[in-house]
Amino acid sequence: MGKYFGTDGFRGQANADITVEHAFKVGRFIGWYFGRNQRGGRHAKIVIGKDTRRSSYMLEYALAAGLTASGADAYLLHVTTTPSVSYVARTEDFDCGIMISASHNPYCDNGIKLIAGSGEKMDEKTIGLVEAYLDGDLEALEVHEADLPLAQRDAIGCAVDYSAGRNRYVGYLISLATRSYQGKRIGLDCANGSAWMIAKNVFDALGAKTYVLGAQPDGLNINLDVGSTHIEHLRAFVMENKLDAGFAFDGDADRCIAVDETGRVIDGDLILYICGTYMKDCGELAGNTVVTTVMSNIGLYRALREAGVASVQTKVGDKYVQECMAQNGYRLGGEQSGHIIFSKYACTGDGILTALMLMQVMLERKMTLSQLARPVTIYPQVLKNVRVRDKAAVRADADVAAAIARAEQSLGDTGRILVRESGTEPVVRVMAEAPDKETCQAHVDAIAALMVQKGL
Repeated sequence: MGKYFGTDGFRGQANADITVEHAFKVGRFIGWYFGRNQRGGRHAKIVIGKDTRRSSYMLEYALAAGLTASGADAYLLHVTTTPSVSYVARTEDFDCGIMISASHNPYCDNGIKLIAGSGEKMDEKTIGLVEAYLDGDLEALEVHEADLPLAQRDAIGCAVDYSAGRNRYVGYLISLATRSYQGKRIGLDCANGSAWMIAKNVFDALGAKTYVLGAQPDGLNINLDVGSTHIEHLRAFVMENKLDAGFAFDGDADRCIAVDETGRVIDGDLILYICGTYMKDCGELAGNTVVTTVMSNIGLYRALREAGVASVQTKVGDKYVQECMAQNGYRLGGEQSGHIIFSKYACTGDGILTALMLMQVMLERKMTLSQLARPVTIYPQVLKNVRVRDKAAVRADADVAAAIARAEQSLGDTGRILVRESGTEPVVRVMAEAPDKETCQAHVDAIAALMVQKGL
């Protein structure tokens, strides 16, 4: 990860950590970088989407100003989802896409996600060059002037209202459904974010009776007690109204967490099991393998093995899941948090697409979500964040390593210990899984206490 861009873009408090000046400079660089090799007077084409945060408008305008000043044309999708930007970028000959969102963060934060013309997250090399420009390092760009050249006369770019691109994405989602949703009563929690209109339009078009929460964005209420990070509200709503299922999205709708008809939360691990076993039975699970991160529950791995499905693990982050899938040709991967990638249909996690895939399994198997998830026994997990002075010292400490080894030996094949460093904070995360929460807590507390005691 770089100075500004992490695994999910450049993110921070709006007008503090990420400012209009940052956005303008990102636009200046992207417009120049993708415009350098254009032929025949063609302008670089960049598509931009944003979520419903109040600060998204100022960042959108700053990006568009930077792009057009460098000679690129900025196509504005307006309020839309991250996966829709990915879809439009890869299907409509764009040089790249930009999404303005801080995902599940509160409204006061915002972010810039860069998406390659292939629809995947931007490569690290290009991200590194963006960061060099943000730091004023023109030498790294092999530019021997005080700044990047400004476009002149007819080389100046223009901004284009491109809501039609968003509509084509909606049409694409609708086209993926294999059956009508007639007679199904579905709850949708749109987090007062990007999915607030799109999700209902898709489910209505497919015949479902929809009940919607979190669809009154005011610029300040995105993710506020709604969405995939506050699933308790959708749980209560599904049970009170006796719905068939509920689907909750995050601020930019690249995640989905479901709720079954009994109120049980169907997180990313359960979604991977339900869709993975269905795809295996349909002959669509390439390599007979599901890609997970190290945070997936041991219960998922046991259930997949019993169903004859293999799994591989990556570091935490949907970026790493997608890279593993692309390198090996796998069709399904994701995270416990609800980032699920169906590579046959999309290059990124797509919350609404994930909901459609779950509906497909329910309808084709003629089973409820609770029945589909029943074979998976989720083990209790306890996670503790330990603030440390030196993450490298923790990693190298022999006493900490010995404590982890003792815990692993004690658990045997009934659980596991995971100790990993945060990529953005001076924090080490200690996680335990075991048949009961008390055992988890005891192992986590012992390892965490040792780190504190040693003053690492």
